[in-house]
Amino acid sequence: MTQLLAKMEIDRRLVGLAVVLLIIWIGFDLASGGRFITPRNMFNLSVQTASVAVMACGMVLIIVTRHIDLSVGSILGVLAMIMGVIQTDILPQFLAYNHPMTWIITLFAGLVIGALIGGIQGVAVGYLGVPAFIVTLGGLLVWRGAAWWVTQGRTVAPLDANFILLGGGINGTIGAMWSWIAAIVAIAAIIYAAIMDRRRRLSFEFPVKPVWAECTNAAVKAGLVLVAVITLNAYYLPSRAAEKILAQRGLPATPENLEISHGIAIPLLIVAVVAIVLTVVAKRTRFGRYVYAIGGNPQAAELAGVNVKRMTVAVFALMGLLCAVSAAISSARLQSAGNDLGTLDELRVIAAVVIGGTSLAGGVGTIYGALIGALVMQSLQSGMALLGVDTSLQSIVIGLVLVLAVFSDKYFHRRYSDPTA
Repeated sequence: MTQLLAKMEIDRRLVGLAVVLLIIWIGFDLASGGRFITPRNMFNLSVQTASVAVMACGMVLIIVTRHIDLSVGSILGVLAMIMGVIQTDILPQFLAYNHPMTWIITLFAGLVIGALIGGIQGVAVGYLGVPAFIVTLGGLLVWRGAAWWVTQGRTVAPLDANFILLGGGINGTIGAMWSWIAAIVAIAAIIYAAIMDRRRRLSFEFPVKPVWAECTNAAVKAGLVLVAVITLNAYYLPSRAAEKILAQRGLPATPENLEISHGIAIPLLIVAVVAIVLTVVAKRTRFGRYVYAIGGNPQAAELAGVNVKRMTVAVFALMGLLCAVSAAISSARLQSAGNDLGTLDELRVIAAVVIGGTSLAGGVGTIYGALIGALVMQSLQSGMALLGVDTSLQSIVIGLVLVLAVFSDKYFHRRYSDPTA
């Protein structure tokens, strides 16, 4: 099996993590009497994972550069409050309520402010030399207090109708037809990427995977896309919501017409776009190479001409921008913005990244590993909630999982650095 995975160039830790995720799903499904692995629960699981998954993508780059960000949950909270105030208190003075431009202006403002907050913390780490742990620990307190200060503890609602679509729900999906179109595009992209990667290696006379391994990898990825789309399309809208949609279209409410699929939720599309973009950035751009070079050896990277201080600011600014995306998803899903939004999300994000194989020692980590780690974390939480496990016990389990993940990271790092260990 080890030789087979090596020929297919698949990370053994990633395979083990996928097996663990499958075991978790099967275990919760058996314990809940078949209520866990259902289209409805899988749809809810994808939406609930989206916020943490987006921030986990940015946290990979933070930890790869040998830093940490403990303030992401608080930044999410303050940005959610700011975006809530912009669309409910400020913009209605100039634009009509639910104006088509409201959500665009709101999201743009959140992205800019999030990048600014992250950049400020990056300056403190990169140029002032303050350890990232201290800077972001202070940020955790500062931005959590700022979230309350923005509205003096008031919950901001209702949010813009178009903005709410970013959180998923009944209207925040793309339907069955567009879900299949997205699946076809994804499968075509998988095949194209495999062909171009093989051509690129051959052009530089690098070793390539056997043809059967290339085909197997592409087939597995395409199969996962198809299974995901089939599952999400199997979850139908509630009958009342379907009747309203049919009435708007002028169609009769027959039993056949009432079966309207949710399809892929918009938050899941956002996660996919963020993951693809950051994967390309990490693997195919100078920025990504610099990030991993800094994580491998900051002193050597600086001697090689990499501006480590500026890269540190850029990575933290990117993290702040992704916090804004997560804030939009979280507040839109709840259709309101409260000052406690994002509480303890920093722990969930860090746990997801470490579980996904990112080394706390820096220099090692993947975006797709962090996504699987986020799914593992949310699966544990959702499964225990489905079984009625007490909240305090849920925290104990999540804490133990985090400790085991860090132990696993240390173990594999030791084996990697010393094969005889």
